Amino acid sequence: MGRKSLKEVRQKEIIKGFYAVAKKEGLENTSIAKVAESMQINPSLIIHYFKSKEGLVLGLIDYNLERYEGMYNIEGGKLDTVEKLRELVNNLFSKKWNRLFDDGVYYSCYALTYRNKEIKEKYKSLHDSLRLMLKEALDEAEKNGVIKNNNHTELSETIFAVLEGAYYYLGMSSSSEEYNIKMELYKSYVLDLLKL
Repeated sequence: MGRKSLKEVRQKEIIKGFYAVAKKEGLENTSIAKVAESMQINPSLIIHYFKSKEGLVLGLIDYNLERYEGMYNIEGGKLDTVEKLRELVNNLFSKKWNRLFDDGVYYSCYALTYRNKEIKEKYKSLHDSLRLMLKEALDEAEKNGVIKNNNHTELSETIFAVLEGAYYYLGMSSSSEEYNIKMELYKSYVLDLLKL
């Protein structure tokens, strides 16, 4: 595996800086100048790599996907036991998953999908990738005899509809007790779908 280029490293640093400022100030209040100031770099360096704030948002969506991909890594590598599939479901319905990306930044980026076709396509690609990763995990689980369901595309769509609806709704939860009770309810529904 080759080393990352300086360009890739620098772009990731800038995206992380952009995310940190957006998390603190709100995406709509984040500018290239503020990101440059927080990173103590010249704004022209950001413009060199990303051209515009829109370019930063597109990079941020890719960064978001990269972080979510890590949640599919199960100890032992393969989905060859019921316990490992449960671990994957637990990861999806965990505060760890929810904390991977700040809700305020996430939904601000999402709101841009209604005004910007390129951001909409990138966001759709992110969500399609998450569904595909789950489908592939379910394919592997079936191949290893963990589940018996051959429509993994439909199952992945349904699980993500529950997951996304849960996080959207639970973002308005008034207490951690309410949050935990409802999250367990949604997770148990998904475990029932998987017949686990």
